[in-house]
Amino acid sequence: MKQIYLVLLLYLTCYAQKPCPGIPTVDYAGKIYHTVAIGDQCWLKENLDVGIMIKGKKAQSNNRKIEKYCYNDDTANCKKFGGLYQWDEAMQYATKQGSKGICPNGWHIPTYEEFQILVAAVNNDGNTLKAIGQGTGDGAGINTSGFSALLAGYRSHYGYFYPLGSTTYFWSSKKSDAAYAYGMTPSYDGSSIYLGQDYKVYGFSVRCIKDK
Repeated sequence: MKQIYLVLLLYLTCYAQKPCPGIPTVDYAGKIYHTVAIGDQCWLKENLDVGIMIKGKKAQSNNRKIEKYCYNDDTANCKKFGGLYQWDEAMQYATKQGSKGICPNGWHIPTYEEFQILVAAVNNDGNTLKAIGQGTGDGAGINTSGFSALLAGYRSHYGYFYPLGSTTYFWSSKKSDAAYAYGMTPSYDGSSIYLGQDYKVYGFSVRCIKDK
C-alpha cells in the first residue's frame, strides 16, 4: 500500500509541476537550471551553485569574485545542494530589494513580499515546497509545488556548518538592519513556513526568481 501511495504521489507531483512558459531551463555559469511556475511567479528549481569555494572559517568579501561555501567544505555538496552565501555576497553588496545579486541576468534575489506570495500560493504548507524525501513525520516533503527545496543546512557566523538534512534557509533581498536580513525556511518536522530575520553573516541557500 505504501509503495502504491508513493507512486501515486510521484505521478501527481510531476503532473502538477510546470516549467515557466518559454524558459524551461536557464544556462548560467556552466550549469543548467530548471524553472518552475508557481502561481504567477517563475522560480529556478535548484539552489544556485555559482562562484569559487572558500573555507567555512573565512568571511566572503567584496573582491569582484563570487565566493561560496560548500557544506563541510566539500564541493560535492555544492553540486548536490547548491552553494551557501552570506547575505552581502548573495546581494553582491547591493542593498535594494529585488537586486540581481548573484542571479543570472533577468533574475533576482526574491523580495520579502515575493516570498509572502509564494507562501500564500502553497497555502502556508511547507511540505509542498520540500522535495520528496526531505523532512520527516508531519514535515515530510510532497513537492506538489515543484519548488523542490532540499534541506541543505547552513553555515553559521562562527564558520561551522549545521545541520545537513535537517534544515534549510533561503535569503530574501530585504535587510532588517546592519546585522540582519530576512529569509524563508520550511520546517523540518512540520508543515509550517517561517519568514523572519537572521544574521547576514550566516551562509544560506539562494533561489532566484524571474524579473517581471
